[in-house]
Amino acid sequence: MSFINYSSREINCKIVYYGPGLCGKTTNLQYIYRRMNPDSRGKMISLATETERTLFFDFLPLSLGEIRGFKTRFHLYTVPGQVFYDASRRLILRGVDGVVFCADSQLTRMDSNVESMENLRINLREQGVDGDRLPLVMQYNKRDLPHAASLSDLHALLNYRNVPEFEAVAKSGVGVFETLKAIIKYILVDLKKGGR
Repeated sequence: MSFINYSSREINCKIVYYGPGLCGKTTNLQYIYRRMNPDSRGKMISLATETERTLFFDFLPLSLGEIRGFKTRFHLYTVPGQVFYDASRRLILRGVDGVVFCADSQLTRMDSNVESMENLRINLREQGVDGDRLPLVMQYNKRDLPHAASLSDLHALLNYRNVPEFEAVAKSGVGVFETLKAIIKYILVDLKKGGR
């Protein structure tokens, strides 16, 4: 749930990039960080193992202007993709305002995508969050690889809510900002309606 600080006139919102290991969550945040105006972003914190996988989270506060006199700040996180870090996933989801589900488009990763989506739903439910109402967008990453699943297959397997979906190649930035803009818009609409 977004945090409104009336004394500083600031709205803080939390976006979590969720998905299986090595699907491109951290790559998304790294690309956003590199392309953002240094005055609009905070320091990026990345806790990773020796194999470059995110162990806990990436945290990237973005300041994106004002809404009705309040500065808006978005805090971007990734969860660890590996199943054995599920406790960390749950912790990072606390207070979430919106989720980008980052799916790996490779045919060999379909089971991992489905497992991760189900894990997201379970973890949200355990925290008392209605996963069917939480702002969510889908990103189908790695569209440039030769054995990518069709968009219709990805949609049928993962997009049970029929939310906005984006093709992406995060390492080159394709679809990265389109995905981010969509989840921010969805969160802001949700805030104006009074949230969940």
